[in-house]
Amino acid sequence: MLKMRGPFSSIVQHGSLIRELAQREILGRYRGANFGLLWALISPFLMLAVYTLAFGSILGSHWPAVEGKQHSFALILFVGLIVHGFLAECVTQAPRLVSGNPSYVKKVVFPLEVLPWPMVLSVLFHLFMNLFAYIVLALAFGEGVGWTILLFPLVVAPLVVLALGISWILASLGVYFRDINQVTGALTTALLFTSTAIIPISAIPEDMRWLFLANPLSFIIDQARAVAIWGVQPDWLGLGVYALAAWLVCYAGHSLFRVTRRGFADVL
Repeated sequence: MLKMRGPFSSIVQHGSLIRELAQREILGRYRGANFGLLWALISPFLMLAVYTLAFGSILGSHWPAVEGKQHSFALILFVGLIVHGFLAECVTQAPRLVSGNPSYVKKVVFPLEVLPWPMVLSVLFHLFMNLFAYIVLALAFGEGVGWTILLFPLVVAPLVVLALGISWILASLGVYFRDINQVTGALTTALLFTSTAIIPISAIPEDMRWLFLANPLSFIIDQARAVAIWGVQPDWLGLGVYALAAWLVCYAGHSLFRVTRRGFADVL
């Protein structure tokens, strides 16, 4: 049964280890800071405050579907950026998961395939802290939050699965090709500016829309806004197709990691 579960067998076999590593990942980010873990809440509030000031007050920006609300653009932008930030951080950290921990490779008993799990769970924790900041400030701005916000975890779940698959791929390739670390920064920037995070698809010239639609972030960002801002249910059929593709990437990434891990010790 564990073999049939593939990449998700780690949760069953090494759940306690993953939990401990994820906790260490989260707490380690704020080690030495005076406010400690409180920064997980303070940071998104500061980010959203900056977006509100810059786009809502100074630039007076607006979203084509929303008129006459000063803070709307900042909130719409914030939802797109926190979804992008989740995948961007996973892509940025993944190439160093194995190459940055050579001591784990030398320990025969350490299950290297669990390394993407704590990282993804840590980033997911910060995603939901950002969502909490959005809810609080949306209520403060009088924008309101509908019951559909409860569907947000279901909307981002396929992206989490996709991030796991990509993390296994980049973690394994990062051992053999160290230049990947230099490419991921440009890749995440490209994912931002070719997605609907900062511009709606309706504002894109028709001959360029295919590029935005092919971006794996655009669909999830649109569905996240649907449940968080517009108060409507997501495209369930589209989410199902996206989830299927994400599972295929996840299994492919896990398989690649298991095959390539045999040479990790020789390279490191």
